[in-house]
Amino acid sequence: MSRTSDRSLFRVLAGIVKPAYRLVARLRWTGEEHFPAEGGFIVVPNHLTELDPLTVALVLYDNGVMPRFLAKASLFRVPLLGSTLRATGQVPVLRGTADAAAALTAARAELESGGAVVVYPEGTLTRDPDRWPMSGHTGAARLALATGLPVVPLAHWGDQEVLDRGPSGRRSLSLFPRKDVRVRIGAPVDLTPWRGHVTDLARPVGGEAEALEEATDAIMRAVSRELAALRGTEAPARLWDRRRGGRL
Repeated sequence: MSRTSDRSLFRVLAGIVKPAYRLVARLRWTGEEHFPAEGGFIVVPNHLTELDPLTVALVLYDNGVMPRFLAKASLFRVPLLGSTLRATGQVPVLRGTADAAAALTAARAELESGGAVVVYPEGTLTRDPDRWPMSGHTGAARLALATGLPVVPLAHWGDQEVLDRGPSGRRSLSLFPRKDVRVRIGAPVDLTPWRGHVTDLARPVGGEAEALEEATDAIMRAVSRELAALRGTEAPARLWDRRRGGRL
């Protein structure tokens, strides 16, 4: 699908989604000046609830950016949602397979054509008991270091007041009264210490793997700082380890 077609479809979807979203949430953001005026860039948000991608997409769209998400492949099998994702150029990811690398290749092509790609490094809703970002997968860092393009941290808070998932995993929905959803966009993450360590999207070897882990940690800590500013408190000194279920 061409970019012109993409924009037309986004315009139609926004005309449907935005009024519905505004019925249940007041969306406000700061820091939009950190979106690069030209060239591709990577957006890295925290992940609180299934509503998050809609919040992020609306902020990007209202700032003239057509969002492309790296999304779980299982979402593309959901009726109607899957066809919408494909029609708007979203990229399916099958982690742990050759298709995961293919997704990064597709994302790189979008970035190098001047587009914006949204990556959730956590890969799932945060398991941190206090809802702070967890440690992340290295895809966003790999894209950034291989392309030399900026990574923009984006934190949001309030989505969980609309749609939440309790300890049992059961979802709860609260539509009224309207909730405040706030977004804070930070300055691009300084990845200078790791520039030159990763030159392609192939599976990293040797020092590349260590560089990717360190760069990913820097990215997730940048997201945590933006979230701390939104919440008016300090972020934990250590990230929640998504693999072991505790602080790193």
